[in-house]
Amino acid sequence: MKIALDAVGGDFGLAPNIDGAVQAANAFGVEPVLVGPAGKIAAELSARGVAGDKRFEIVDAPDLITMDEEPAAACRAKPKSSIMVCAELVAAGRAAAMVSAGHSGATMAAVTLWHLKRIPGILRPAIAAPIPTSRGVTILLDAGANVDCKPWHLVQFAMMGSILSRHLYGVPEPTVGLLTIGEEEGKGNDLVKEAFPRLKAAGLNFAGAVEGRDVPAGKTDVVVCDAFVGNVLIKTMEGTAGAIVGLLKSEIMSTWRYRLAGMVLKGALSRVKRRMSYDEYGGAPLVGVNGVVVIGHGSSNARAIAHALKAAKTLADSGMVAALRDAAQKAALEDAVTN
Repeated sequence: MKIALDAVGGDFGLAPNIDGAVQAANAFGVEPVLVGPAGKIAAELSARGVAGDKRFEIVDAPDLITMDEEPAAACRAKPKSSIMVCAELVAAGRAAAMVSAGHSGATMAAVTLWHLKRIPGILRPAIAAPIPTSRGVTILLDAGANVDCKPWHLVQFAMMGSILSRHLYGVPEPTVGLLTIGEEEGKGNDLVKEAFPRLKAAGLNFAGAVEGRDVPAGKTDVVVCDAFVGNVLIKTMEGTAGAIVGLLKSEIMSTWRYRLAGMVLKGALSRVKRRMSYDEYGGAPLVGVNGVVVIGHGSSNARAIAHALKAAKTLADSGMVAALRDAAQKAALEDAVTN
């Protein structure tokens, strides 16, 4: 399956993207369409001994949208940027999905304003971030697209997150939680208080309120909130995990006894680190648009890129977009009958 990859997206440029593409081709059967400066991509493939390999298609995109550019203006000014060309390939059917670790705002703009557009009935597409937990994976949305939300936006996020959980992780009846500051229904700001009864009445598997500490414990399969809260939560969890790993390494290396114990536990510690690593999940799907789009972390390494390509392939195969269209149409019909 052909997946368009923004080959120059991310903090580290071509190298991790090309390495990740090679890994995904070898391990997951992905056929990456490498979008970026054609000459440089060809040189990178040659350096890895895969020049001429028919699994890798190169599509020239000479321009790059940098992180300091305003997203919509940059997309308008640079139609041949790697992000815009990736979105165009998906819209034209030349790729089944796209992956970019570049400017997430520009990816949103390229997809929603120019090429793929919103699914009819979806008010706001959302970034659905996978969070590794002690019970599996929890999907949190919105993680970065919509800072200011209305209660009905959170209801749509819950619907989209439930469909994503079923199609990407195989959860038959995903539970949904509303992120707030207490377990009781009446706690939280106005957005939470107004969203709570709407979620209860939405026909979803709504499990009620979820506090921040419940998210890493995997209390629910889906957690909904506005993007301001979601982005702060995710980055706090990332920072905390990094700090804990650093402290643990420091303590293990502090005495020879601890170093010996560390050697004994090395395998178990490595498995825990892998389970909790963002690299295992690769990226966050942008749900609510007419196509499969996976947004990678700016600091993505090759493993993260490979797994983002894997996730994109899984979603393209799963029929998630069609399921979202059906759900949005059904909700619109129900609203029309009710109102």
